[in-house]
Amino acid sequence: MTFDHAPDRRNTHCVKWDGMEQYYGVSPDEGLSMWVADMEFRAPDCIQKAVQDMVDHGVYGYFGDDSRYLAAIQWWMDTRHGWKIDPSWIFTTHGLVNGTAMCVDAFTNPGDGIVLFTPVYHAFARVIAAADRQVVECELVNTNGRYEMDFTAYDAQMTGNERMVILCSPHNPGGRVWTRAELQAVAAFAKRHELILVSDEIHHDLTMPGQTHIPMAHIDGITDRLIMMTATTKTFNIAGSHSGNVIIEDPDLRARFGKRMAGLGMSPNSFGLHMATAAYSPEGATWVDELRLYLDENRQHFDAGINAIPGLASMPLEATYLAWVDFANTGMSREEFTARVEQHAKIAANHGPTFGKGGENFLRFNLGAPKAQIEDAIGRLQTAFGDLQ
Repeated sequence: MTFDHAPDRRNTHCVKWDGMEQYYGVSPDEGLSMWVADMEFRAPDCIQKAVQDMVDHGVYGYFGDDSRYLAAIQWWMDTRHGWKIDPSWIFTTHGLVNGTAMCVDAFTNPGDGIVLFTPVYHAFARVIAAADRQVVECELVNTNGRYEMDFTAYDAQMTGNERMVILCSPHNPGGRVWTRAELQAVAAFAKRHELILVSDEIHHDLTMPGQTHIPMAHIDGITDRLIMMTATTKTFNIAGSHSGNVIIEDPDLRARFGKRMAGLGMSPNSFGLHMATAAYSPEGATWVDELRLYLDENRQHFDAGINAIPGLASMPLEATYLAWVDFANTGMSREEFTARVEQHAKIAANHGPTFGKGGENFLRFNLGAPKAQIEDAIGRLQTAFGDLQ
């Protein structure tokens, strides 16, 4: 598998490319799209075959007998993450934004506080606010370009109105792989304040070489309040399948979640189930291993190019393919450095403030692309900030 060549996604109903001019004023004909968190790469052949088999069959009816699908999830979590799960724990949602919304709906009430460690994936706050819950931002501490947690400060913020905490593990946008001690501290925080703990682990397969993701389910004493969320979508670049899994070991929590799913009449689409079953396979695993090495090379190249520009700093990436670049030391306002990226470099990148407190001086760049595009982006940025050299 080579990742050096990617299809042209323009004019294919691709939000990442066909929406960049609307949101960022950057034309897809001359600019680079580095915002939406999907990759430029074709999904592995095992997934392509699964979809082609569906097309060849030609009948797209209701999906039945999900035993192979559930077994594939069990196999993947065990072999890749050392996590043994029972198929009865698994609920399939329409992606993990939907999974997050379902957790908010099932386990909290309007007006309740939901804790986020910010800056963090922007869809969390959007879902919480839309559900008339309160977003409680516990800001991460940026220690020499590495995010850490300050639970003394977070404890002081709690009012007793909080009912849930959502953890992004590995962290998006900072790329942290949380240590066992950090995960234990999150679990203790949830227990102290009687919070449901939702652990979104959608990036758990995309660690950099030498990094090991620890599932929150491996932390002792947290099962009675833990909701795990995983998906094939980021790992295999099939976000359009809108398929994700909410995995709940505790029977009482599982019953509450299942009742809400039933009450909304929710069931998964067959394309997502076929694709996920094919992805969670030895062939899929080989593809992911090759992908991780490629992303690591992109990361090293991008960081070297960005960190060579005075005033810019790319946060060391331990997981994900999303680079978090700090522009604070340029001395520029957010409006000025953003304009240079969008109007001069002609790159569409996510604006830091959308990720919450602590994101004000940042932009997020997607590195899930051929090396040539990464090199192009580096050159554009070095030119746009050339007066700082």
